[in-house]
Amino acid sequence: MQKITDGCASGSSHQLILYFYLFLEFKKMAIERTFSIVKPDAVAKNHIGEIYNRFESNGLRIVAAKMMQLSKEKAEGFYAEHSERPFFNDLVAFMTSGPVMVQVLEGEGAVLKNRDLMGATNPAEADAGTIRADFATSIDENAVHGSDAVESAAREIAYFFSDEELCERIR
Repeated sequence: MQKITDGCASGSSHQLILYFYLFLEFKKMAIERTFSIVKPDAVAKNHIGEIYNRFESNGLRIVAAKMMQLSKEKAEGFYAEHSERPFFNDLVAFMTSGPVMVQVLEGEGAVLKNRDLMGATNPAEADAGTIRADFATSIDENAVHGSDAVESAAREIAYFFSDEELCERIR
């Protein structure tokens, strides 16, 4: 039996392991953008600043932001993938019930980092110290939305922001 450290095979194996490790580290360190909404319940309770502080103190930079009142059409378009679900009409009614903050966050592994900061969709199941555990009252009024993948983030960002509205931030 050949030891891993013997011969050419070991060099190739070590290189492969090293490349795989570097690839995983690079992927983890990749600068991403993600989309986020501070929902009407959190806006009404004046939690915008506290939520933004969570983003920034955890390495996410806000590269675009605006407050807006979603129209029924805008909310229906954004949540179109849920249009056949039983909660769709209530979701649209909630998202149009008051102003929201929409923002683009940027940072290393931004999508996953933001999802970790938000916590579970149901605040009763969210870990202590997450945004939803601290600021949400129910699964229906759960304070924030965040993209679930890089691909959905790109689509959601484009739905609310033009390229000109996205700002480069100096590190």
